[in-house]
Parts: sequence; structure tokens; C-alpha cells
Amino acid sequence: MAQFFEVHPENPQPRLLKQAGQLLNDGGLLAIPTDSSYAVVARLDDKTAADALRRLRGLDERHHLTLLCRDLAEIGHFARVDNRQYRLLKLATPGPWTFILEATREVPRRVSHPSRKTIGIRVPKHKITLALLEAAGSPLMSTTLIPEGEDLPMNDAQAIFDRYANQLAGVIDGGACPFESTTVIDLSGPTPEIVRRGQGDLATLGLD
Repeated sequence: MAQFFEVHPENPQPRLLKQAGQLLNDGGLLAIPTDSSYAVVARLDDKTAADALRRLRGLDERHHLTLLCRDLAEIGHFARVDNRQYRLLKLATPGPWTFILEATREVPRRVSHPSRKTIGIRVPKHKITLALLEAAGSPLMSTTLIPEGEDLPMNDAQAIFDRYANQLAGVIDGGACPFESTTVIDLSGPTPEIVRRGQGDLATLGLD
């Protein structure tokens, strides 16, 4: 049965996030609020977590999981970033953007796209998400919490708990999320490609 954490969205309680981080260290999945919607997260170094995330969502291995990072420096550890890409990432982080980049060897094969060897990666702008990343001490794999067969993400922590209490180790209630997806930009090719439009003004990145 999942643990339920009521966390203040502006002043997250370190004690509660430390407890939630321990659930991740023990191999559990957490549902957490982000700056786009609720997501399910797990530790990157957990060998079974990628499969568990995909099973919960009903996804195949071709679906990009997203790596949540604390800052730009951490992105550079897990993705190959040239000078052009770096300038764009510096403008965009933290923020509601997901970038598809070539994965480094630090990213396990079970997490990266099987044929393209790419990874979705971002630095969120949400106090609870960032505080949990600090508590975990490492990036987290994530996927938007959209129930299998449905189109919209869940946005109520209690409803998530009621539905997934036996599949999750914990649910962090941080209140409602903006309920709008991140904008996804593929930087793995010669020029940036807008894969999905969501939050964020592309003009601020010089892409619109």
C-alpha cells in the first residue's frame, strides 16, 4: 500500500521528502507533482524501474522516458551536448521544456530509445520536484501519469492514490498541477525539431 505525503507546494518539508526519497532508494515508484502534470518517477540506477514505469502506463520500449535533472551540469553528464545545444538549454532551464538528446554511456540501455539511443531530459521548475531530486541525490526517470487507454493525465493526488495504491510506493500531494504538457524539442538532429507544443513560449528560445 502506497504512502501518502501532503507536501507544501512552496515550502516542501525536508523530512517528508527524505522519507519519499528513501522509498525510491528501496526500488519503489512515486507519483509526484511537476510543473506540467503529475508524473511517476523512479531512480535511474534501478534495474527494474524502467519496465515497471512502462507497465504502469502500458507503454512499449520505444516510448521515451524522461530524465529529470537538477541543473544544466547534470544534463551534460547524461546527454551529449554541443555548444549550440548548450546555449539553447541554458535559456530553457529550468522550465517547461523536454529535450531529446543523444544519451551518454551513463544512461542505461533499458532507459534510452532502443534504436536512436536518445533520451528525453529536462530540468523542472517546481519546488517539490527539485527538492525531491535533491533528496534522492540523483536524476529520476519519469513518465507523465496518464492511465492506460486514456488521453489526459491525472491531476488529483487522492484520485491517484485510490487508483494506484497497490502499484506505487508513495504519492506526493502537492496540489493541482498546471495540467499542460511540456514542449518537446528534438535536438538529436542537425536542427531543432518541435515534436510537441505545450507550455513555454518558443520565441524566447528563438525557435518560433
